[in-house]
Order: sequence, then C-alpha cells, then structure tokens
Amino acid sequence: MTKSDNMLSILWMLRSGKRMTAKQLAEELEIHVRTVYRCIDSLCASGVPIIADSGPNGGYSILSRFTDSPLFFDIKEQKALIHASILAKESGYPYSDDLTRAMDKMMRYANEKQLDHLKSHSTALSVIYPRTDGVLQLYLQMLEEAAGQGRTVEMQYDTGKGNNRLPRLFDPYGIVYWKGNWYTVGYCGYREELRNFRVDRIRSLRETEGRFERPAGFSAKDHLLDHLLPKPTGPAQFETVRIKGKEQVLNELCQHWLFGHALVERMPEEAVFQLEHTMLQTYVPYFLMAYSTALQIESELLIGKMVEANARMLAHYEAMLANPTRREEDER
Repeated sequence: MTKSDNMLSILWMLRSGKRMTAKQLAEELEIHVRTVYRCIDSLCASGVPIIADSGPNGGYSILSRFTDSPLFFDIKEQKALIHASILAKESGYPYSDDLTRAMDKMMRYANEKQLDHLKSHSTALSVIYPRTDGVLQLYLQMLEEAAGQGRTVEMQYDTGKGNNRLPRLFDPYGIVYWKGNWYTVGYCGYREELRNFRVDRIRSLRETEGRFERPAGFSAKDHLLDHLLPKPTGPAQFETVRIKGKEQVLNELCQHWLFGHALVERMPEEAVFQLEHTMLQTYVPYFLMAYSTALQIESELLIGKMVEANARMLAHYEAMLANPTRREEDER
C-alpha cells in the first residue's frame, strides 16, 4: 500500500477508540514498525491529535472529540469547498496553491460517482476577477503571516502622487479583499495612525524583528469601510429617498456599496434609502444616470440634482456637436 493508504488505515483503526502500539499497528497492516512511526508523524503534522502514552499499557490514541467528528465531507459540503476554492483562487487568495493541494487530497479519496459529480460542478462556476501576479501574492502571504504573528514589517508604498517612497514601519492588523482589490489595514509608523494601504501599490516589503499587539476587538474590515465610505464635511444631513423599479434592477442597485449601506427598507419593487446630502449633490445623480428611465424616484432634492446634472451633460455634448474642431482636439 502507499503511504497515504497506510496513514488512512492507521487513522481508521485509532478512530475506533482503542489504544494501539506501533507494533500492533504494524502487524495489523503487515508493514514495518518504522513505517508506522513515519505515518504517525505525518498524521500529527496534518493536525490529527494523536496522543502517545508510554509504559506497559501505553500506545497511540486519538482525542475523543476528534473520534466523534466526521472524517469525510458529504457531497454538498464537498461541492461547497470546491466552489469556495474557485472563488478564493480567482480573487488572488494568497494561499491558493495550498488550497489547490487540499482540494486534490479531497478528490483523491472520492469514489468514482463522487469524483464525476465534483468535476462537473467545478466547471459549473466561473469567476471573473483581475489576475494577481506572483509579487502581489507573495506580499499578501507576508502581510497575513505578519498579522497572525504580530510582527512589524518595513514597507515602501507608492501613493500615486509622485512623492518619494520612503520606507515606513507598519503593523498589519489584517488583509481585506474589497471590490476587486486587496487592502491591508494597520498602524503606520510614518503617519503614527491607523491607515489602509492597497497591496498592489506596495513596492517592497520585508519582515523586521519588531513586534506588536493588535487592539482587542479590532476589525480590519470595519475600519476599511469606515475609511472608504463618504463622510460629510459638516453636520450630517440625510434625505429619505424612495426608489421604485423592477425587482432585478433594484437588486443590482442595492448591491452597490453606497446604496447597500444606506438601505433602510426593501420591498420587491421598491427600496427606501437614507442618503447623505453631500452625496446626493455630487456622486449619486451621475451614478443613477446609467439606469436611464428604469427608476422612479421620490425625492425632490435628488430629482432636481439629476435634472441639473443631465442639463450640464446635454450642454457639454451639444457644444461638441456645434464645434467639431474642438471635439477633434479633445479626442487627441
């Protein structure tokens, strides 16, 4: 038998709850006792909680809570894991290679019927994300490891403003995937405050001997969203906006980060939002233009701003039609 078969056989025997010596296992499987030791070491390295007791009544056993747990996943759980691995890999998950090996192990021990089922479902789901390069994946691994171990890193970051990429010490509290990009959140020694950084803008990264403790209860995801969501410049003023439309159209609208956070009530063909005045006067009118006449809006303020925005756009393109030379210069 192969080493994998021997390991699986030993695992099944120990799951019975009996304490067995290496000699008993070797005799049962008709293998050398040294092979048993190697298999036991590999099982322990894989996370199996094997206990070795010495003495006349000693031997190997497994923690009871492990023997009570299911060894294999059912077919729906296997399908969910396959799909989760596809989503993770396509999003640039930093341990995609390890995840692929784990999925290979699961499929290796599937029977023919299960294998056909898994293969058919592995091609039924596709994900379109920007591909990540090897350097980005390496940086994600380093940041995740540093966050888990509480280790400070030294980072050079491109702010996109043409300034010098000064090395800065950074305590990564976590990494976050949001809308096609990876971010890292933590304490920046250069700015002496909590900061968010796009991982694809990191130009160099190395571990240091410095250590840190992440604040208790800190959420990298919450901090990132709080930083990225628009903030009012003065006292916040909100407008209740009721939008009607087909259910599918409203579903798409509610998936947008701004409207999703502002949703207060939802019916099949109607949604109510609490939107901040500053956003209603700037971003929201232009965003809703993409929906053309598919929406019915109940808010005089928002309707007025959309009329103004459309009038400015109309005047802009009418001017371009009236002056073709200027249009050609703009295109150049």
